[in-house]
Amino acid sequence: MDQPRRDPDIARAARLLAGASRARMLKALADGRPLTTSDLAEEAGVSLATASVHLRQLTEAGLVVGEQRGRHHRHRLAGPEVVTALEALAVIAPPLPAPVASLRVSTRENALRRSRTCYDHLAGSLGVGLMETFVSRGLLRPEGARGTDLPATYGRAVEYHLTEAGGEVFGGFGIDLDRLRAGRRPVVLYCVDWSERRHHLAGSLGAALTARLFALGWLRYGVSPRVVHLTEPGKRGLAATFSYELAD
Repeated sequence: MDQPRRDPDIARAARLLAGASRARMLKALADGRPLTTSDLAEEAGVSLATASVHLRQLTEAGLVVGEQRGRHHRHRLAGPEVVTALEALAVIAPPLPAPVASLRVSTRENALRRSRTCYDHLAGSLGVGLMETFVSRGLLRPEGARGTDLPATYGRAVEYHLTEAGGEVFGGFGIDLDRLRAGRRPVVLYCVDWSERRHHLAGSLGAALTARLFALGWLRYGVSPRVVHLTEPGKRGLAATFSYELAD
């Protein structure tokens, strides 16, 4: 007989996320790409030895997993639910009190707000703008609450449904919707974007759309973790395919 599931140890997870260095590491891993201990130490501003201790704690808690790639040992998030937790906390978290220390930091923060990945789907003003375009064009239909006008609220107050028109457009864009529907992951979900306080597209459709944009060369990764850039072909392609015009 199956054993009943024990209550989750929320306090333990909260203690791990409460450490500023560990939180920076998790945010750096939030685009789904594995990073080395050196990469994560630099992101967190700590020594290699300290980074190794933090990573061992995160691994033991099931938030991070390690993998060997050739001679390099890399780390990645255990799954998208870790990013969901981080994004939810970011929505309610107060802003950092420290002022921007350099032009480099300011440029990176602006880039994150403009376009970034939230594990395997798009976030930032680009992700939110695309979501609103999908709704306004009738590709997605919101039900409940106030659609994309919903303020910073997590949960399932709104459900988005893929419409017949949406199926034609996304299918024509090269996304295999039958495969998505056959998978275990919900096709359409949303996240509340921490920087925009509005919804961006998640679920298997959000992931497939993002992967397709990279495959076409419409998106490319930036130098900093999570940052992505819309290319010139991407700007033209999104306008032609989805009638999305990039805001100034």
